[in-house]
Formats: sequence, C-alpha cells, structure tokens
Amino acid sequence: MAPEIGLENKQGKLRLRLPRVIADGSLRYIYTGLPDTPENRKKAQVIAWQIEEDIRTGQLDPTLESYKQEFKPKTTVNKREPDLLELWVRFAEYKRPQLAVTTYEKDYIRKIPNHIKQLPAKKLTDAIAIRDYLLVNHSANTAKRVLIHLSACCKWAKDSGLIVHNPFTSMASTIRQPKTEVDIDPFTTAERDAILEAFRQHKPHYFPFVHFLFLTGCRTGEAIGLRWQHVNVDCSQITFCESFDSQLKIRKTTKTGTTRKFPCNQKLRELLLSVRPINSSPDSLVFYSPNGLPIDNGKFTNQVWRGCRSGQKVYKGLVTTLVDEGKVSRYRCPYNTSSPPRQFCWVKCLDINAAFFYVHPWF
Repeated sequence: MAPEIGLENKQGKLRLRLPRVIADGSLRYIYTGLPDTPENRKKAQVIAWQIEEDIRTGQLDPTLESYKQEFKPKTTVNKREPDLLELWVRFAEYKRPQLAVTTYEKDYIRKIPNHIKQLPAKKLTDAIAIRDYLLVNHSANTAKRVLIHLSACCKWAKDSGLIVHNPFTSMASTIRQPKTEVDIDPFTTAERDAILEAFRQHKPHYFPFVHFLFLTGCRTGEAIGLRWQHVNVDCSQITFCESFDSQLKIRKTTKTGTTRKFPCNQKLRELLLSVRPINSSPDSLVFYSPNGLPIDNGKFTNQVWRGCRSGQKVYKGLVTTLVDEGKVSRYRCPYNTSSPPRQFCWVKCLDINAAFFYVHPWF
C-alpha cells in the first residue's frame, strides 16, 4: 500500500506532508502558499493524490519541483493586440485574390490605409473615437464607407483568431447620409457641337477620341483601352470588355465586369473606319496619345479638357475656354459625355435603320 500524503494547516496556510520514506526533515513538506479554505483544500488534495499515485507507480519526481509548480501563481503573458493598420495589411493580403487589381491597389493599398494613418488613434479600444473623428473630418458618406471597411477587416480578424471582438460591428449602420438626387448633367446639343469643333480646330489628334465618347457614351477608360480586336471587320459592332486604368497603367475588366455588344450607326462606323490603319494589329489601340502611347486620362482631363498650371507652364483647357466664351454654360468633366445612366444605349441615331434602345434628348 502506497504511503499517504498528509494535508496540514501551518499558520493559516496549507502544506503537504510527505512520508519519511520519501524525504526527511524540512524536505518532507511542500508549502503551497494557499490560505486554508475549502476550495484550496480541494486543490491541494488533488496534488496529494497525484503524488501518492506517482509513488505507487514508481514515477515520483524526486526533486518534487513538478508538484511545487502546481501551487505557484500562473504568470499570464498579455498578448499585444494588433492595431488597425497591422490588421488592415493582413486583411488586404487576404482579399487580394478576390479583388480586381484596381480595387486592390486604389482602395486596399492606398485609400483605406491613408485614412487609417490619419486617425488620431489606431487601437481597437478607440473605435468610438475613430468613428467620431471620421464624422468630424469627413463627409457622412466617406465616414460610413471607411467604417464598413474597418468592420469587414475586424470581422475577418475575429474569425481568424487575431482579435476577440469586432468593435466596429453595426457602427456604420448608425450613420445617416443626407439624401441627394443624382444630378444628371449632360452637355446640350449645341455644347457638344462646340466642343467637337474646338477639338477639330485646336486639338485634332484628340477629335476622334472625343467624338467617340459622345457617340457611344462609354466610360473614358473603356475608350482608352479599346483595341481593334474589339471592333468587327466592317466596324458595325464594338465589344466593350476591357478598360485601361491610366493611373496604374493596367488593363482590367469593365467597371461592372460585364461585356457589352454595341451596334454602330453610320456616323460611328465612318469614324472608326477613318482612324483604322490599313494593316491594323488586333492588339493595337484604336486611340493613342500624340506620342503614340495610351491616352493618359488624368493628363487629358487636366491639360487638354479642363486646363491647369504645371510649374511655370499653363495649359488652356478647351472646355474651360468654351465656358469663358459662353459656348458652354458650365464646366463638366469628360465623364459627362456619357451621361445619363448607361443602362440605356443612347448613341446618336443618324442612321434611321439603326436600332437602339433609347435616344438621348440631344437627338
């Protein structure tokens, strides 16, 4: 029969007493350091039974250290919780395969990280202060969008075991945005004609490009990225399936991710035929910049369309000049060549035999 381990009270603290066959003198005692309470007696008794079992099976730790360790205070290492920027970097990498390249580069690598870097605090415990800062320093729409992204990031981090709580849950839903009607502001027929005539006279290289925008209503990036492989042999149909991002210098799918078959009327066919090289390569662009490169949307808008100052050089924009001359009522960006909403096909129907879904009030 294995010797029993005694449980004693020594000056209000519990200690274990080992049999003399195991240890002698002061070595017989394991001081638990625990006050003599019913709960602590249960804990000490469990260790005493473990020692008795180890003696019986010949597995006793002769140093007794493993038993003494059971009574020492457990030291917990507080794991530092990652801050918002650290979480966002990992979240962005997780989302990367699921995103369009432009969305990843512009929103996940630039826009949202820049917002986070400007925050006065970046700890998750500062979520309320972060929300208030965004509302004070940005529009309700921007604050709401940033909070939606931060909540998605923290939800992923919680699901991944990186944090225990998502402090941004439902926070964006409490933000009310002012209701505004979409202001569709297309150019009038007279304004369109004035713009085309100005390009014909002063920037003839860009005239076909601008004319194409007005005739098709496509997005600027779709026109810039258009290649001859997207135009059929007789220029009677265009396939819009790609767009070119001038900022990132990359090709991508259209904004909606869909491919559109666009029938060409006679005026559009004549335009395409007039700019198509005799031996055009399918991969060649339909429209180029004056130096033979893809048109840079930013430079075209700033230097040709609107006008700007770059260092000592001043660029007089054609549309801004037309506004000054009273030929265009107010400045609108190139995007307005494609208003109103694109779910309608509203190219100018000069060819009465051409079938279209909708004709813009211009025509």
